[in-house]
Amino acid sequence: GRKMIKKLSFEESIRQLEEIVGKLEEGNVSLEESIQLFEQGSKLASQCYTTLTRAEQKITQLAGQEENGGIQNGKGETN
Repeated sequence: GRKMIKKLSFEESIRQLEEIVGKLEEGNVSLEESIQLFEQGSKLASQCYTTLTRAEQKITQLAGQEENGGIQNGKGETN
């Protein structure tokens, strides 16, 4: 069964990706199923990469704000 990949948390995506890799490494699946698993795994890996990239950007942004005198709230005041 196909699940909606977009609704999975990062941790759930990683767990499913690990399961897919395990199945492919075992080699006990048909060629057709291997292709489907590879396709699903590629989508999950892409989603995880995007999530990590966004997190990295956010951390970099927050670290830059902190270096510049603290994180400011919406009113321009430093917290």
